[in-house]
Amino acid sequence: MDFELPEDDHPTRLAIRAWLAAHPSPGPRELAEAGYVAPHWPRPWGLDADPITQIVIDQELKRARVSVASNPIGTGWAGPTLLVAGTSEQKDRYLMPMLSGEEGWCQLFSEPDAGSDLAGLSTRAVRDGDCYVVEGQKIWTSYGHQAHFGILLARTDPDVPKREGITYLICPMDAEGITVTPIVDMTGMHTFNQVFLDGVRIPVANRVGEEGQGWSLAKVTLANERISLSGGGAIWGAGPTVQDLVELVRGSGGCSDPLLRQRLASLYARARILDLIRYRTVTAAIQGREPGPEISVRKLMSDELGQELFNLAKDLAGASGMLTVSAPGPQGGEGDDFQGFQWGIGFLFSPALTVGGGTAQVQRNIIAERALGLPREAGTS
Repeated sequence: MDFELPEDDHPTRLAIRAWLAAHPSPGPRELAEAGYVAPHWPRPWGLDADPITQIVIDQELKRARVSVASNPIGTGWAGPTLLVAGTSEQKDRYLMPMLSGEEGWCQLFSEPDAGSDLAGLSTRAVRDGDCYVVEGQKIWTSYGHQAHFGILLARTDPDVPKREGITYLICPMDAEGITVTPIVDMTGMHTFNQVFLDGVRIPVANRVGEEGQGWSLAKVTLANERISLSGGGAIWGAGPTVQDLVELVRGSGGCSDPLLRQRLASLYARARILDLIRYRTVTAAIQGREPGPEISVRKLMSDELGQELFNLAKDLAGASGMLTVSAPGPQGGEGDDFQGFQWGIGFLFSPALTVGGGTAQVQRNIIAERALGLPREAGTS
C-alpha cells in the first residue's frame, strides 16, 4: 500500500463539506448530478476522481449521514460496461437515471443450464430488421420484478465457438413477451426471479458493442460485479460486518467462552486482511495498474468469511439464535428488531454467498490460472 488520506482541512474535504452545507438534504438526482454517486466515472456522470478522492467523498457523505440511491446492478455492473462500449446516445439516455436511482437495473445472464459455464447459454436473439427477437429463459435474476432494464446476454450466432456468438443487449423489462416469476428463498424474501422471454423484440439500438462482442463485455461486467460483491458488508458488500459483531459482543459484556472468543478473534484478523487487499486494489488504481487476481481472492475470502460470521453470530446468540429476530450476545440476549432481523436473515441467506457472482470453485480456478500460473483443466478452452 502506498497512499495517505487527506487531512481534515484538505481543500477536497472542505469543498465537499461546502457543497453539503449548501445542500443539507440532497436528493438522489442532486447527488447524481454533482458526481457524488460514482465519482470515479468520467464527467458529466462522475468527477474523474482518483481513488483517494473517492474515499474522501465516501467518508464525507457518511459523516453527513447522506446516502446515495441504491441501484447496485445499475451503477456497479451495467454502468461501467456502458462506459466501456456504449454509444453516446446510450450513455446520455441511461446513465443519469441509473445514478439517481430513477431507473433500476437487473442482470439477465444465468440460465438453468448455464450458470458457472455462462458461455454455454442458449437464449437466442435473431435479427429481424431493426430488432432482435429473443427467445429463452433466465434465472436468479435479482430485482427483476422491480427493474426497468436488464443487461441481457443472448446467442446471435450458434455456428461459431460459443464465446464468439454472444451479443450484449439492453432489455426493457416491460417489453411484450417478458414474464417474471418469483423465486422465494429460505429467508422468506423475494429477491430472485425467473425471467421468460417469448418473442421479445429488442431494438438493435439497444445493442451494446458489436454483434458477437457480448462475451468480452460480459467479462467487464463480471469483473465489476466481483468488486461490488466484496465490499465491507458480509452479504456481498452489504449488511453487517465483523466489526459490527465485535462491537455487539463488547457492548454485551464480552464473551467468556474461550472457543467462541477464539473464533471471533480469527474472524477479526481475516477481516483486517480483506481490508488490506482492498487497499492494495486502491494502490493499483492510483498507480494506473489494472486490478489483478486479487479481485477473485477478495471475493472468495469475503464469501467464506461471511458464512462463518453468521454461523458464529448464531452460536453467540445461544438458544435464542433459533429465533429469526435474535441478535448475537454472549448470554443470548436479544437486540432491537432490525439488528436481530439482519443477523437472522443473513444466517439463512449466507449459503448463497459462495454461489452468486461466480462460485467459490470458479474463483479458485481464476486464482490458480492467473495468479499461480497453473495449467487449465483438460478439455476447457
